[in-house]
Amino acid sequence: MNIIKTKFEDAIIVAPKVFGDHRGFFTESYNRDLFHRNGIDMDFIQDNHSLSQQSGTLRGMHYQLSPKAQTKLVRVTRGAIYDVIVDIRKGSPTYGQWQGFILSADNKRQLLVPTGFAHGFCTIVENTEVQYKVDELYSPEHDRGIAWDDPALAIDWPVQHPVLSEKDTKHPILAEADNNFNWE
Repeated sequence: MNIIKTKFEDAIIVAPKVFGDHRGFFTESYNRDLFHRNGIDMDFIQDNHSLSQQSGTLRGMHYQLSPKAQTKLVRVTRGAIYDVIVDIRKGSPTYGQWQGFILSADNKRQLLVPTGFAHGFCTIVENTEVQYKVDELYSPEHDRGIAWDDPALAIDWPVQHPVLSEKDTKHPILAEADNNFNWE
């Protein structure tokens, strides 16, 4: 496994070893002991799987408040996404900054999204499937989001008019969001 640092401490790209031959490939998408040896020491308790049929589908920007905040380990098993994280930890030196990554079934990279970050992605091909592990269960009362198109963030999405859920059209901008995290 190769660990690739991002501009945010604790947010990393995981590039697993892939063994290929004329039949296809084999990779371990998750191995608790190997992850722990590389400093990824979360107790993942739930796996999620989404299918986005249309290219340009945007899901985000989502997070959960403490004590139900989630760390996510995101990967694409079919298609490709532009995956974005935003540091929403008030007082953080990188508060309000974002970074985007291409995750795809071809590159098999995974993104570790720590607590205190809003997360979202936009599909860049049709019929994209995203799977992710979380270390805390979904909690509707702790569920929050920020506007995908917050002008202060100026996220450079690959589409200007994405396909959105009704819920994702109603998130506040970061300056008005409920995002108190005990991150220090």
